[in-house]
Amino acid sequence: MITNLHGFLDQFFTQQHCHVTKEQETGLTVRLTRELDQALMNRPFYWHYMDKMGRQGEPMSLSLDTGWQSEDRKKEWIHFGSPRLQQIFRYITQSAQYTLLYEQTDNQDRSALLPWLVVNVKVQYNGKQTKEAIHSIGLQLINGTLSIQMMDKLKTIAWGQRMQDYCYTISPLITPRSGFQRTFHFIEQHLLDQDTTWIKESIACLEEELQLLHYFFSEDEQLLATEEEQLRQRLQPDIHLIVHNAGLFYVTEKTNQTFLQPN
Repeated sequence: MITNLHGFLDQFFTQQHCHVTKEQETGLTVRLTRELDQALMNRPFYWHYMDKMGRQGEPMSLSLDTGWQSEDRKKEWIHFGSPRLQQIFRYITQSAQYTLLYEQTDNQDRSALLPWLVVNVKVQYNGKQTKEAIHSIGLQLINGTLSIQMMDKLKTIAWGQRMQDYCYTISPLITPRSGFQRTFHFIEQHLLDQDTTWIKESIACLEEELQLLHYFFSEDEQLLATEEEQLRQRLQPDIHLIVHNAGLFYVTEKTNQTFLQPN
């Protein structure tokens, strides 16, 4: 689960080669790249005009407030559930669904790199109240150890798209497909251990609304069926798991031991 939204956004924009200025604990000013400007700022006519004129164009900047509540009206308040964050999640899903990265190290000796599968999953709760949570799960593909809050751990490491000359990879004993299955099973077990009060409250609310619906529309079966279907879609409790992105990360033994430590 993403517990530090500020750090997550800092890492995301930095990895996208944006210039990021941190202001106090909750402020971020981001100079976007052209690609992110086109993805996030909704001004296609500007870029079409720039291309037509043969000009480079000027990407915009974002001033974000990641605090628990909006404290600076000059900044855009970004939080779980906000349109801007959902927009960023969609961009990650569409453009960076799967990645392969290697840890970069100054060690000149031959070094083995061990494989970790990292999956970022959005858990969407639907019912009387809706909410979302992001889980970042890592699975070591040699011994099957699971670790949580992986995005927080990955951001402290230097990564590259190419393996360095003096490194070599250890082949996974667990396939990525099996790794995905284990990750989802882990999240499902976590959900089963959570408080289910919200489910009972949603069912009770749904039954109450259905009784009222039948009382008012019992003589119009077609309208009753339509309203009942809409009511069930809104109040029937369910949970959806959506993969935002995933990656295979090859790490040194030192980093591997850090990941293996209890969370």
